[in-house]
Amino acid sequence: GSGNPDTGDDYGPAPDLDHANPELREALTHWLQYLQNDIGFKGWRLDFVRGYAAGFVDEYVSATVGKDMFNVGEYWTDLAWNGSELDYCQDAARQRLCDWINGNNKSCTAFDFPTKGILQEAVKHQQYWRLKDKDGKPPGLIGWWPNRAVTFIDNHDTGSTQQHWPFPSDRVGAGYAYIMTHPGIPCVFWDHYFTWGEELHKTIKTLAAVRRRNGIIADSKVKILAAEADLYVAEIGDSVTVKLGCRYDMGGLVPAEADGWKVAAWGKDFCVSGVWGLCGAASQTV
Repeated sequence: GSGNPDTGDDYGPAPDLDHANPELREALTHWLQYLQNDIGFKGWRLDFVRGYAAGFVDEYVSATVGKDMFNVGEYWTDLAWNGSELDYCQDAARQRLCDWINGNNKSCTAFDFPTKGILQEAVKHQQYWRLKDKDGKPPGLIGWWPNRAVTFIDNHDTGSTQQHWPFPSDRVGAGYAYIMTHPGIPCVFWDHYFTWGEELHKTIKTLAAVRRRNGIIADSKVKILAAEADLYVAEIGDSVTVKLGCRYDMGGLVPAEADGWKVAAWGKDFCVSGVWGLCGAASQTV
């Protein structure tokens, strides 16, 4: 064809738009402005942002809702594997997301695919040592740039009817216990909240209330107290403690009621405790 060279990756199932063409960018901007002004959209969820240069994201956001609104891009970054075994270090994947965010002039956050991939391997294989990187921080994008990281358990591609990369179905509650207590901007999958049954619905609702009532925000501080094969314990913002894993005996890591801690939510392989006025606990079996 006669278009400009591609500025991103190819995607076979969809047509390739020439974002380097100013007329096309103008048309896209007008369409986004229509969605904003006539339909009422306040922010953008951008699909397959690997398909075009990050600078165009900044242009579209700046011409419409602005970078102060919530915008998120799906940059499905590849993780590093050794055969079927996930590598411990996923710094290359984290760096690609950081480069993309810098490339869009911080106008758009990114879905934290490294956190999803590492977390689901940890819960699937009882490898909770994965949840602490070499610097003692969470191993996904939330460990490097938490207020630009949108955490999630599954989406329409990874789970739902497509099942490209699903989270272990019997550990979804534990997954939410992690992302709802940790830094980043957690999002809830519609299917999990509305179609997976009352038990998971109540668990997610309780965890959201714990996060809100205890002041956990995107850049809350994390103190990882244990990251071993069958046990992960972290204290977040001095107000929430989360325990993951099948080990029952936490030893001296059990949050003490005498210090104001109360169990707020629990379920299969997870328990969340908090201080201050917490909501009622979710009714699940540990």
